[in-house]
Amino acid sequence: MAPWIEIDGERQDWARAVESAPTLADGGVPVPTVEQRFGDHTLRVTAIAGATDAEPVAVRLRVENRGGERSDVRLGVAIRPFQVNPPTQFLAVRGGAALVRDLALEGGVAFVDGTPRVALLAEPDGESVADFERGEILERARAGELPAATRVRDPLEAASGTFVFDRSLAPGEAVEIGYLATAGDSVVVPGAARENPVAWLAETERAAVSRWRDRISHVRLELPEDAAGLAATFRAQLAYVLVNRAGPAIRPGSRSYRRSWIRDGALTSSALLRAGEFDVPRDFLRWYAPFQYEDGKIPCVVDWRGADPVPEHDSNGEFVFLVAEILRYTGDRAIAQEMWPRIARAVNYLVALRSERTGPEYDAPDRLVFRGLMPPSISHEGYSAKPMHSYWDDFFALRGFRDAAWIARELGHGREAARCDSLAAAFARDLAASIELAGKIHGVDYVPGCADLGDFDPTSTTIALSPTGGDDVISEERLRATFDRYWEFFVRRRDGVEPWDAFTPYELRNVGAFVRLGEADRAWEVLTWLMEHRTPPGWRQWPEVVRSDPRHPGFLGDLPHTWCGSDFVRSMLDLFAYVDEDLRALRVGRGIPLSWRDSDGVTAVRELPTPWGEISWELSDRGTTLRLEGAARPPGGILVDFPWLGEPVVVSSLPATVHLRAAPPSAR
Repeated sequence: MAPWIEIDGERQDWARAVESAPTLADGGVPVPTVEQRFGDHTLRVTAIAGATDAEPVAVRLRVENRGGERSDVRLGVAIRPFQVNPPTQFLAVRGGAALVRDLALEGGVAFVDGTPRVALLAEPDGESVADFERGEILERARAGELPAATRVRDPLEAASGTFVFDRSLAPGEAVEIGYLATAGDSVVVPGAARENPVAWLAETERAAVSRWRDRISHVRLELPEDAAGLAATFRAQLAYVLVNRAGPAIRPGSRSYRRSWIRDGALTSSALLRAGEFDVPRDFLRWYAPFQYEDGKIPCVVDWRGADPVPEHDSNGEFVFLVAEILRYTGDRAIAQEMWPRIARAVNYLVALRSERTGPEYDAPDRLVFRGLMPPSISHEGYSAKPMHSYWDDFFALRGFRDAAWIARELGHGREAARCDSLAAAFARDLAASIELAGKIHGVDYVPGCADLGDFDPTSTTIALSPTGGDDVISEERLRATFDRYWEFFVRRRDGVEPWDAFTPYELRNVGAFVRLGEADRAWEVLTWLMEHRTPPGWRQWPEVVRSDPRHPGFLGDLPHTWCGSDFVRSMLDLFAYVDEDLRALRVGRGIPLSWRDSDGVTAVRELPTPWGEISWELSDRGTTLRLEGAARPPGGILVDFPWLGEPVVVSSLPATVHLRAAPPSAR
């Protein structure tokens, strides 16, 4: 579907627009609009999704004459055989052209291959179709030669057509039309939409905005005026995750990535749980769990064909982590008990994998670095050409062993808890030894991405800090060296010293990593630069691949790509509060910048879930007063740890007021 416009007989198109402004309703609600200006006229296009997947999308078109003279406007709605995906998008769906063999326009309804897929809310002034051989419909319109035919059968399966509205607009006057479109079942126009299309569209948009605002506002961020875009982008990512779902299946995209990975699903679920969305992770877990194989293996990905048998050895740890996260944030012991037999089998599968690298042959000097690790896999995309002993797999396996032990204790399975504790401890020793030995073998001072290569991949290494909590098997010096090296690279790239072609916004994880390392200034510089590469900024989204040349015809992944979006959500929440697993405490404010401290008004987070209950905090009086409320009761206390404080202030109970002054802070 594509709108087109002629003004006083002159055809306009998107490339000739003086301005093009993409926006989201209410800042971050997924009701997108594009407004284009053509001289004295504007064309505003808004898409409104239904409340359920079965409902069609409503599209609202509005043309306004903002000039001083009357104009003749022709507004068209074209049906064309082109996908949103360009040919460079090659995963899951072949991009480029769609297939349209039969096309009929009748009374404002478009029948595509016999199915009514598009329905106008008002009768058009004209309808026209064309086959590919006689010329694409918009080329015919440009030449002033719209065919009289309203039905066509195209043997090349590239039929196209258009509806046409002709209006004369006085200065300040506007015309508004709407239509419904679906890629699924037949589209049906409600009676109220036929009776008063303009009022129905306005009410439909209002209801959609209200519904989405309620859905994505459990956690409320109140930020200084110049940081409002961060809060809106936070809300948008939560919404995009829900938009990209297919029923209970969490997917990173809806086109190229129409598949559900346990990797993406577990990390995205963690972000949702921290943002107060509890039902979606539970639904995803219950949908994904039955795809587990009899031997305990968790498939890496599931799609319409079923489970993918490709061995990716991070999957089992991610599955156990997902169950544990749901239990931590919701207290839902029933679902943990329901999943316990699967957890036990998943752990046994990890043990079997580990046994492949524990034989006497792995005592040999040339194999010792692999001893006790997960076998090679391609779960890390950088190793898709050749499987490697990826530490990504190992950190998630460690998380799986540790979370299995914790779940077992929570459920009263003492013997199983002791066994999993023992497995975790043994694995942690082998992993720590391997990382240190790999660094020496390859002559590097950072954490390698895999034991085989000694490669540098800090964005993958972030998972050692969060969510796996595996940084305790890495020396402080090696961990610091990893992110110091990333910082040096980042500055060279940002400042134009080092040319770059593309990057993946998974780098958003580094923001949270710097916060956890106590490097708030670095976190903010990375976040600021990454925010500049949202595409387009008004829609507050990232693709999987960002290119230095935005018009380069290369692979983007999906747009929005919501695994990247969930990384943003997790890092954003780290700025305000995160769990310190070593201390079983909650660290508050470690990523808040000085500019927010010194701004007028307040900086606040409201109703933030934690494993020990919700917490809200508000910083006011130019950063001198912190008010904390909520039910959170971490065993290790709440550590008020703003970057400008010399030492954290420990708060043991809520509500509390902390006075953040130069010497020394106090809590009451």
